Amino acid sequence: MGASSAAERMGPAARGAREAAAKGVLAARGRSAPWLRRAGAYVAADLGPRVGRMLSDAAQRMEPQHQPVRRRRTAAMAMVGVASAVGLAGALMTRRANTASMQQMMTGPGTQSVPSDVDGQVRSA
Repeated sequence: MGASSAAERMGPAARGAREAAAKGVLAARGRSAPWLRRAGAYVAADLGPRVGRMLSDAAQRMEPQHQPVRRRRTAAMAMVGVASAVGLAGALMTRRANTASMQQMMTGPGTQSVPSDVDGQVRSA
């Protein structure tokens, strides 16, 4: 008897509370909808592009640079420089050797040397 009596007394109050809660939820949804709409517009117009740029910037910073190409190019240029220097040194050594052999041929046993003065000038007699 006590429980049914309490249910009879509380029934109208529970119905009123249920109706009030439904009205409150409806009012909250009405206030929240414009806020959510503004938030969605902000994300689409302002925040989304910012986040997109931030992600693109992060991807560019993380992407490895093309340094191996530079290293290969630098190594190739160094090799060309070394090869040029070796070629130049070889050419100079060959020229010196040819000059020395020509001098030996000219001052060899079958030639007469022309006397010169103290200063290295050759005078005719």
